[in-house]
Amino acid sequence: MALFSERLLKGTFAVVGIMTTLVIYGVLQEKIMRVPYGKNKEYFRYSLFLVFCNRIMTSAVSACTLLASKKAIDPVAPIYKYCLISISNILTTTCQYEALKYVSFPVQTLAKCAKMIPVMVWGTVIMQKKYRGQDYLFALLVTIGCSLFILYPAAGDISPYNKGRENTVWGVSLMIGYLGFDGFTSTFQDKLFKGYDMEIHNQIFYTTLCSCILSLSGLVLQGHLLLAVDFVFRHHDCFFDIALLSTVATVSQFFISYTIRTFGALTFATIMTTRQLVSIMLSCVWFAHPLSWEQWMGSVIVFGSLYVKSFLRSAPQKPVLPEQMSDESSNQFNGKP
Repeated sequence: MALFSERLLKGTFAVVGIMTTLVIYGVLQEKIMRVPYGKNKEYFRYSLFLVFCNRIMTSAVSACTLLASKKAIDPVAPIYKYCLISISNILTTTCQYEALKYVSFPVQTLAKCAKMIPVMVWGTVIMQKKYRGQDYLFALLVTIGCSLFILYPAAGDISPYNKGRENTVWGVSLMIGYLGFDGFTSTFQDKLFKGYDMEIHNQIFYTTLCSCILSLSGLVLQGHLLLAVDFVFRHHDCFFDIALLSTVATVSQFFISYTIRTFGALTFATIMTTRQLVSIMLSCVWFAHPLSWEQWMGSVIVFGSLYVKSFLRSAPQKPVLPEQMSDESSNQFNGKP
């Protein structure tokens, strides 16, 4: 009985931690990119600045963790391999933030569920993995559900930046870029872990350090650094939102690592699927996103497929190479939700 109570307490801690941090993260993403600030209704347009802020905090935390644990801080792999992950990671996150200018957060969140497709493609190309027919079937069902959700938006769900179908197409293109780059990032990370005796925080530190340098360089070259700093200086609530976004992005990694270590990847995948569903519902209520009946049908297909897939994976079967079913589970090693 005591053992059950202890496990229940740990499970509650993990679920509450992940759901709280990542739901807050999702709401803040949408608020920063889609809700105007100040009396003049100005929109924050500097997505690379958000990447820089997130990465510099994660880099600092990972460095402190390495120093506190007295583990080697020297790079284990060649620096260019960390940089390759970093470049892909920056492109992933930039596409994610930019897409929020043109598609709503519910559309983006559901589209992330289709990440299993590029992961399977990159896994076949880079890692020579082989997948079962069942995996391809679930990937197809998720794709159909996401397509319904994206192609049949409700009439009142429009972009705050521009109107028109061409901008929706641009938003969907950014999401496709996000999925492709994110699939490569997680697959190449997996390859790096298998090829080197590497600590998780070692990869986090050098990857995010490269990301800090690259994102800062990009901001300077675009001339956006001073504009972004000026924006947050004039709008203190935006500064608070960005600081909170970076904080919950970093804290969420603790809960992700704790959950996987304590309960395994299956429980974590189920929690993440539930979190995505809660995020969509909360966004629809908070930001008044209407959903068409086709979008409701697409949601049922996607989340139904993911839950069935999770439960089937819990049944005894031959060992297979792990799949990363969501945006957050694929990013447990690179410090980004």
